[in-house]
Amino acid sequence: MLKEFREFIARGNAMDLAVGIIIGAAFTAIVSSLVEDLVNPLLGIFIGGIDFSAISFGVGDAQFMIGNFINAVIKFLIIAFVVFMLVRTINKISKLGRGEAPPTEEAPKGPTQEELLTEIRDALRAR
Repeated sequence: MLKEFREFIARGNAMDLAVGIIIGAAFTAIVSSLVEDLVNPLLGIFIGGIDFSAISFGVGDAQFMIGNFINAVIKFLIIAFVVFMLVRTINKISKLGRGEAPPTEEAPKGPTQEELLTEIRDALRAR
């Protein structure tokens, strides 16, 4: 069983996963600092100095920390956006590595508005 475990760990997928988890944990700390130390004070300026982490309400003995939830949502959105940009970039790089042409952002060009109006005018004159 120990030999099988060693083979499993030695495979690339397990090592990649471990590296991803470690980097993800470090990245989470950076995003937490970004939200708590930069984003929240900036938003506080625009909404009257409100600190999200202080927003809460109580029912009986239960305390509902809405501000902490808002902070978690902001952190999630930032992390999701960064992961999206990372995956998007990796996909573009891998397509170029396989020899595929990069996608063009331009739509196919058709006749201009002036050319269409000229065709309509000429068609009306022909009647």
